[in-house]
Amino acid sequence: MVHTDPDGFAPEPDDTPPATSAPTGAAEGYPYADSVQNDSVLNLEPSPPQFRLPTDLDTPALVVDLARLEANLRRMADSAAAAGVALRPHAKTHKCVPLGRRQIALGATGLTVATLAEAELFAAGGVSDLFIAYPLWAGPERAARVRALHEQVRLQVGVESPEAAEMLAAAVRGSATPLRVLIEVECGLRRTGVAPAAVPELALTCMRLGLEVVGAFTHPGHAYRDPGSVEDAAADERTALSVAGAALAALTGEPPVLSGGSTPTALAGLGQPLTEVRPGTYVFGDRQQMHLAGMAPEQVALVVAARVVSAPRPGEVVLDAGSKTLSADRPQWLEGHGWLPDHPEARVVTLNEEHAVVTGLTNPPRVGELVAVVPNHVCPAVNLGRQLLVVSDGAIVDEWPVHTPA
Repeated sequence: MVHTDPDGFAPEPDDTPPATSAPTGAAEGYPYADSVQNDSVLNLEPSPPQFRLPTDLDTPALVVDLARLEANLRRMADSAAAAGVALRPHAKTHKCVPLGRRQIALGATGLTVATLAEAELFAAGGVSDLFIAYPLWAGPERAARVRALHEQVRLQVGVESPEAAEMLAAAVRGSATPLRVLIEVECGLRRTGVAPAAVPELALTCMRLGLEVVGAFTHPGHAYRDPGSVEDAAADERTALSVAGAALAALTGEPPVLSGGSTPTALAGLGQPLTEVRPGTYVFGDRQQMHLAGMAPEQVALVVAARVVSAPRPGEVVLDAGSKTLSADRPQWLEGHGWLPDHPEARVVTLNEEHAVVTGLTNPPRVGELVAVVPNHVCPAVNLGRQLLVVSDGAIVDEWPVHTPA
C-alpha cells in the first residue's frame, strides 16, 4: 500500500477561524425549496449504492471510482457527438495527465486549460491540441514559454484586450505559423470578456498584429449562482456567441469556432450556435452538480475518504479532512461543507484546517471508521491533493498524480 498524503503540509497549529455552514434558512435557492423546510432539503440527496472504499487507506485521500468515472466520460462524449459539437474538456478540474489522455481517447478534440503551466503539463504528457481559455498575459517573463508551447502543439489562447493581444503577438513573432486566438465574450458572469458588439474591433486589432482569429468563447459561470439559473445562463451563452459568431463570420469569411460551456449548461443540453463545449466538473461530479446539473448520487465518481478521529457528543463526529482537503468553497444556496452518502441526514457544519465537524447523525460511525465525503466543489478539492487513488470494487487499481503547477 502506497502512503497517501494528499495535503503535503507539515503539521501546524490550527489557528485559522473555522468555516461554518450557512444558517438554516439557506434552504432557499435549492430546487423545490418552497416544498421543504430547512434541513429536510438534504432529502434531495438520496443515499446511493455504497461508494466502496479500500479499508487500509491513509486518510484523508481522494478516491475515484473507475467505473463511475468511465461512465461520466462516455456520457459527455456521446452527448457532444450526438449534438455535433466538439468536446474540449476543461482539465483544470483534474490536472491529471492519465485522465486527460483518456478524454482524448474517447473523442475529445483537445483539452482546455486555465494557465500556461497547465498547458505545459499536458503538452509534456502528449496532448497536442490545447486551448488556454484565459486572457493570458504573455509578458517578458512568459514570452519564451508561450513561443515554445506554440511551436510544440496546436495552441489556442484567449484574448480580450488589445494590450494582451500585443504581448501575444510579440511572443510568437517570427514563428512559422501564426498564433490562433479566440476572443473572449462576456455573457452574464460579469468577469472577463468583451461585449459581443465589441468583437469586430478587437478581432481587427488581433489580425493587424498577425494573430489568427479563429473564433470566440465564453463561460456561462452565472449558472452556478443557484439551481434556477442554469437555463437562463445557457440562453445568455447562446445569445452572446450568436452575435459574436455573426460578426466574425462577416469579418473573416470563415465559420468561426464558437466555444462555450460549463458542466451545468452542457448537461442541460447542447446545440446551436455552439461548435465546441468545455465542461470540466462532469468527470467527477460533486455536490453542486447534483443540484445544478441533476447528476445522480451514483454518478459522483470522486469522494474524499476521511476517518473518524473523535465522537465528542451524541450524533456528532469529527473527521480528519478539513479545509485543506475538502476546501471551504460553498455557494450561498448550499448548506454545509460536503455530503456523506452513507449518512445523508448528516451535515458537515464546520471546517478547520484539519477537522470537519459532522452533526445530525442518526447512526454515527465509530472512531477509526472510514467515511466518504462528496465535496461541494470538486475542482479546489482536487487542487489541494497530490494524487487520485483509483478503485474498482473497493480495491486500488491505480494511482494517478495530480499536478498543481504554479
